[in-house]
Order: sequence, then structure tokens, then C-alpha cells
Amino acid sequence: MEIKVPEIGESIVEAIVGPWQKQTGDQVAVDDLLVELETDKINIEILAESAGTLEILAQEGETLAIGALLARIDENAAGQPTQSNTPAPGESVAETTTDKPMNPAVPKIAAAKGLDPAQINGSGRDGRILVDDLQTTSQPPSPPPASKPEPIAAVAHNKPTPPAPASRPTPDDPRSRRVAMSPIRKKIAEHLLAARQQTAMLTTFNEVDMKRLLDLRTNHKESFNKKHGVKLGLMSFFVKASIEALKEFEAVNGRIDGNDIIYQDFYDIGIAVGGKRGLVVPILRDADQLSFAAIETKIRDLGERANNGKLTLDEIQGGTFTISNGGVYGSLLSTPILNPPQSAVLGMHATQDRPIVVEGEIVIRPMMNLALSYDHRIIDGREAVSFLKRIKALLEDPEEMLLEM
Repeated sequence: MEIKVPEIGESIVEAIVGPWQKQTGDQVAVDDLLVELETDKINIEILAESAGTLEILAQEGETLAIGALLARIDENAAGQPTQSNTPAPGESVAETTTDKPMNPAVPKIAAAKGLDPAQINGSGRDGRILVDDLQTTSQPPSPPPASKPEPIAAVAHNKPTPPAPASRPTPDDPRSRRVAMSPIRKKIAEHLLAARQQTAMLTTFNEVDMKRLLDLRTNHKESFNKKHGVKLGLMSFFVKASIEALKEFEAVNGRIDGNDIIYQDFYDIGIAVGGKRGLVVPILRDADQLSFAAIETKIRDLGERANNGKLTLDEIQGGTFTISNGGVYGSLLSTPILNPPQSAVLGMHATQDRPIVVEGEIVIRPMMNLALSYDHRIIDGREAVSFLKRIKALLEDPEEMLLEM
């Protein structure tokens, strides 16, 4: 049976081979995890669809096109009978390495690992040595016979060595290195450049006094966590505030399609998450129908799976509006970039105590800068400023959201 890179989505054309969980010669069962593929959007696990002996054809770190061959499974080799202790015709006694019963693939793999099968206790029936026994043994490797050194090709065949990073010194400065972009980094670069080139992007700013919201959160966070099993964060308030503002300013939740404007009467809110692989934006579907607890639970789940590369393609496609929180990294002010075809993105920043004037007096308040980047082709400046002021008003009077006033 041939194992190929599957079709993952229309926009995904290649994938990077991750670490193999099995090795050539291993016996695999149906649904065993073989390898994980990394694409520019998501990671996908490749499972064995049949039982048999695995032969790996693509090494870790290789970039393969959709449909390319990853490995083969020899289904005829599944459940082969115990190897006879009698040497095969033309085989010398010295070549049989041990008189213990074993999987036919064991001698070759053991030799590649520098292990002596005679010193390994088999976990199979009647003490049969299995390939898995070679993976778990703690026996120190035995030196190979001086007269017959282990072929390098055999070692490479049985346990592929990850290729070194494709880096090379730059000709003008030997202290610098040139490394090819990963697929996800290339996609991010293309996406951000397109946002700049294909939209009339502007940004408007405002600031929010976070005192009442933070006090509300502090007063109720313990009871909230006890009741719902999730922490009460700030993001649920920003999601709720954004939805209320989007309902009032429908162009901000719209998009351009050719010469038409598509007004979207639903609210799929993207939450930008920076993970090990780069920026991804998982979507809260129909977020207007979610409670504070449901929003926090979904954000926690999506964030964890984003960091582990476990998001599905459907969970990162679409969306009508995006919220990006640069404040978790300490950013005080930034200009978020649009996530086309969306027409606007809200940028949150770090909360910082600073002096402001309240009713004619200077007081210290926890303040957060907000930024709204928008496509000026569909959203006028008045709408953008009014939209951001509405979010500011809702956050500074969070009880209004809770009472749905």
C-alpha cells in the first residue's frame, strides 16, 4: 500500500515531513500514527490505513507536493511466521547472529543500531524478539566487528537522519546565514504584502480606561472559574464589545467582492494567536450566540491547539472581523494589518498605569491603547472613529454588556 501526501485544502500545495514515529522495517497496525506533516496553515497526522511492514521513502524535513509518495506498507509482511533457527539455503551460520526466534526485520535493524539480538529479551510470544524491543532496549551498543564495519547506508535506511537546516553563508558577509522560509512563513509574508497592496488601509486610535472592567473581573474571577471551569479573561469582553459595535456599524463587518459590498449578518470573530509556527487566526463561529464562559473556553481550546499545530483547516478559514492582542507581548501601540477579505482588525495593547484627567482632576488609571485598522474603500473615517468610540464606551461601562442594554 502506498502512503501519499493527502489533499488538505484548495490553497495548500505542499507539506513538510515531520519526525517519523515509526522506522523502516517496523510492523505497524491500522491507525498507528506514522508521521505529522506541516503545511502553511495546519499540521496533519498521517495514520496507517493497513497493517504490515513500513518502508519510509521521504525523510524528515523534506518538502513534498500534494500527492507525493511518503512511504509504503507491505501488507503481505503483516503477521509473518517466526523466523526459523535453521540457516536459509546459501546462508552461513555466522550470518544468523542469534538462535532466538525473531521478527525477520530484527537482524538488519539491530545491526544498524549496534545491538546484539542475543542479548535482548523478546516481548513476543515464546520470547520472540519484536522490532519494538529494539526501540526500548537499554543495552549499550556493541562495537561492530572490525572485519565488517556497519555500512553507513544501512544506518541511514533504518533511522533517517534529519537533514541539516538549508542554510548557507551570504557571499558578502560570512557572519550571516541564508535560510529558506518555511511554508507557513512564506504564506504569512504573502498575506501581509497582499493586505498592503490590495487594500486602502488606514488606522485610527483611541484609549480605554480599564479600571471598571478590571475591578469587575477581579471581583468575579474566582466565582466565575469555580462555576465554569475557565478563567475570566479580558478577551471575552473585547469580543462582546466588538460584536455590539459591529451590529451598529455593518460596513466594518462587511467585505468587498469585485464591485459589490457583502454585508455579513453573522459574527465569526478571528482571534490572532502567535505560536511556534507563526501567526494563525482561529475563528469563533457565531460568537454573538456565545456566553462569556463559552467564549473563554473556546479561546483556551483554540489557543492550545494552535500552539500544538492541531487546528483543522475549517477552524482557521473565514471570519468577518479579527482581534489581535499585542499587549500580551508588552506592546503599547501598534498598527495591526488587515486580514483580507476582512475589512477591519482591532488591536489591543498592554494596560499601563498613567495619569489622566477625570472631572478636572489628575488621577492614575490603568489605560489601554486601542487601534482599528480598516479598509477605507468600504469604511469611512467617520464610521471607523465612531466604531472605536463605541467599543471604548462599552469597555468603560462593562455592566452595559452584561445587562445587554
